[in-house]
Parts: sequence; structure tokens; C-alpha cells
Amino acid sequence: MKEKISNNIQIKNKRATFDYELLDMFTAGIVLTGTEIKSIRLGKASLVDTFCIVEKGELWVKNMYIAEYFYGTYNNHTARRDRKLLLTKKELRKIENAARNNGFTIIPTRLFINEKGLAKVVISIAKGKKEYDKRDSIKERDDRREMDRAFKR
Repeated sequence: MKEKISNNIQIKNKRATFDYELLDMFTAGIVLTGTEIKSIRLGKASLVDTFCIVEKGELWVKNMYIAEYFYGTYNNHTARRDRKLLLTKKELRKIENAARNNGFTIIPTRLFINEKGLAKVVISIAKGKKEYDKRDSIKERDDRREMDRAFKR
């Protein structure tokens, strides 16, 4: 009997919500090698400075950091290689149309392992924030923190 895999791996791109206004979200599978999935299960990955591009009808994630697996020997992977994302044609077409528009970009926001043990990436169609929008985000976050402190007293 197969045991249920209980992984609480949640790798988030915290800068994405600060630098971008997230408009539409999709969950995509990711093509990985054996040592990459082992590193992700250990939590050794990062989405900082990561972005996605559409090339020849396929979606690729660029600059995603997955640390080399400690026991990987000669089978180890390169830490920042391009990785293919798996989506339906309908989702891919929608993302491609949005990426063509000026000012929009595709950002990975979260990397997690689902209940079947597969690595998934949540990607978002995003629009860059202006400097004053970022100040509003900081003010809103500080106000929320103040209200939480007042409520706990």
C-alpha cells in the first residue's frame, strides 16, 4: 500500500506581490530531473529574480534557483537552468496573449509539492507597480500590523 506523502514545502516569491500587481493566476507542472526534485523536497529552492517567457509555443521559467543535491555526484543538475512549465493549450494561449501586451509579465509566485508528490508552480500575469503604488502597499501593510497589535492588547 502506498503511503500518503505529506510535504509542507511552500517556496514563495515575496517580492512579486510588492513589485507587481498580480492579475491572473495559473498552476503549472514543472519538468525536473531527479536531483532537482530532491532538492525542492529539502526546501533548497528560490524564486527571487525569476520570470517566465513563451518560446515556440512553450512556457519556460528562467533564472529559478534550485540548489545542487548534496548526494548528487556526477548526476547533479545546474542550479539556474531553464525549466519547462506544463499547462493546457488554452491556458498557454491566454498567457501568451497577455505577455504580448505592453507592461505585462509572467512571474512565478509560489513553488509547492502537491499531495501526489509532484512539484507545481503558481504563475501570475502581472503588471509592474509604480513607486507610489509601492508606498501605498507599505502603508497598508503597516496599518494592518498596527491594527493587529491593537487587537491583541
